Amino acid sequence: MSERITSWHSAPSKPRFTPPPGAVDAHCHVFGPMAQFPFSPKAKYLPEDAGPDMLFALRDHLGFSKNVIVQASCHGTDNSATLDAIAKSNGKARGVAVVDPDIDEAELALLHDGGMRGIRFNFLKRLVDNAPKDKFLEVASRLPAGWHVVIYFEADILEELRPFLDAIPVPLVIDHMGRPDVSQGPDGPEMKAFRALLESRPDIHFKPTCPDRLDASGDPWDRFAEAVAPLVADYPDRCIWGTDWPHPNQQNVLPDDGHLVDMIPRIAPSEELQRKLLVDNPDRLYWAD
Repeated sequence: MSERITSWHSAPSKPRFTPPPGAVDAHCHVFGPMAQFPFSPKAKYLPEDAGPDMLFALRDHLGFSKNVIVQASCHGTDNSATLDAIAKSNGKARGVAVVDPDIDEAELALLHDGGMRGIRFNFLKRLVDNAPKDKFLEVASRLPAGWHVVIYFEADILEELRPFLDAIPVPLVIDHMGRPDVSQGPDGPEMKAFRALLESRPDIHFKPTCPDRLDASGDPWDRFAEAVAPLVADYPDRCIWGTDWPHPNQQNVLPDDGHLVDMIPRIAPSEELQRKLLVDNPDRLYWAD
């Protein structure tokens, strides 16, 4: 794996939609810089550098106030690049870590002091090699107060994961709604299965994000808007939003981040919904302390 890939748009448009004051891009990443923060030898992709300066410039360009930086799989369990970006944010970023399940309490406390407020479990087999689920449950039971678990999976394994999800003893955040097939519409079987998960416990948040990944019809992603808007309307206090910049493994389709932002009023049409999605809900999860 020697060829480095670029997965982000070089000149994203200015969105027509203006996010409300305090809006949070609650799902984004940093890559490197590799010279300072080498990528994991187990990484399944090798990206070009996309460091904090680029991320914060995009934040300002899109009209957001803060970021939640999620540890990218290419950095494995070395969270140094994410912690560095948080430290350079002047208090405008928090993070989600990826950890070795054997991490001790002292290391978790250091991550907390560095701005982390959750850990991520990734069940996409094409990206990571997973530890046994009992190890994940054990580390979830030892998280600092106020932390949560972020989980990334695809819809075809949701039923298989249900016992594991039910057993996690802290709040959950589901990345990209568990990647349902949005072409099935708002009442399709995969969206119904996801709604059943949300109904199973009140402490699950979700990210109605990544139309570029989930809607094969392409920009402007009409199928995504149709399928996802009812979900946001029905669970307004349990959704958070993010760009997914710099769009890991999307090198073949470079989404315009301005167009991604313009999806927000299509899935959250009222000012009240927009404030909950972009300000109130992420603030409660990441800046409550």
